[in-house]
Amino acid sequence: MKPRIAVLGCGYWGSNHIRTLKALGALHAVSDANRARAEGFASEQDCLAIEPDQLFGRDDIDAIVMALPPQYHADLSVRAVESGKDVLVEKPIALTVPDAERSVRAAKDNGRVFMVGHVLRFHPAFETLKGLIDNGELGEVRYIHSHRLGLGKFHTENDALWDLAPHDLSMILAITGTEPIEVRGEGAALLDNLSDFAHLHMRFPNGLRSHLFTSRLNPYRERRLTVVGTKAMAVFDDVEPWERKLAVYRHAVWQDSGQWAFTTNEPSYVAVAQGMPLTRELEHFIHCIETRAEPRTSGEEAIRVLRILTAGTVTHTKSKD
Repeated sequence: MKPRIAVLGCGYWGSNHIRTLKALGALHAVSDANRARAEGFASEQDCLAIEPDQLFGRDDIDAIVMALPPQYHADLSVRAVESGKDVLVEKPIALTVPDAERSVRAAKDNGRVFMVGHVLRFHPAFETLKGLIDNGELGEVRYIHSHRLGLGKFHTENDALWDLAPHDLSMILAITGTEPIEVRGEGAALLDNLSDFAHLHMRFPNGLRSHLFTSRLNPYRERRLTVVGTKAMAVFDDVEPWERKLAVYRHAVWQDSGQWAFTTNEPSYVAVAQGMPLTRELEHFIHCIETRAEPRTSGEEAIRVLRILTAGTVTHTKSKD
């Protein structure tokens, strides 16, 4: 029998979890501070609507997916694991590193699965890209840059960096296999005192460099991760159709008589099996619940992501009227 999973938080992303878990046959209940919203989803998906305070003591719930404003994640995830529930917590799992560490420690102490919603780690294009890197197709990776730009969404507690960068940081950490030894952040706040534009510059122990750019005030949408290696360059562009999501560029650069020379080549598009990242993520969560395996996107990884976010955050003073 599939694990009985409840979704706590019926907002935009929570609704995606609800529908996906229903399709996977694992949705048991929904919960939200807005009772009417929860009851609407319960009626639509033929499941239970449970008050948040009553959710944790239910014996008929094996696991909880938390899709809440991040300031609530830490306390409620601790409460969940102490109640014997496995959890998948959406990103970011907390707004401070100590709160994230507290959540992960509580899960370990109680023997519970603790997974984080870094959903792009389950994107078939990224999985294929990671395979190319691991197989040496790009040579030695020397530089990684990512752009995650668009208009919205706007939050009162976390800025463009904290809202948008966790996905890319998770992918960058998966590629590098280590944390950066230097993080430098830049940000610009146009609307209030939270960064609407944010840059991160990172340096890793082996000399690899990385740059990340996020924006919630951009006129066009961009979702692009570029990996530069000594043999080839690869681009994962999630805005492109499936047949063009992963491109490999086999450009060449060399010195000839003391001068630099180069050749450019048309990209070769790598075949990627189609699949919804959220479906694959939740399938992985169900597998971890059933087998007690360590999730690919573990709490420890989320702590590493939060360390980088914290180090790269720019504080702005509120503008005076």
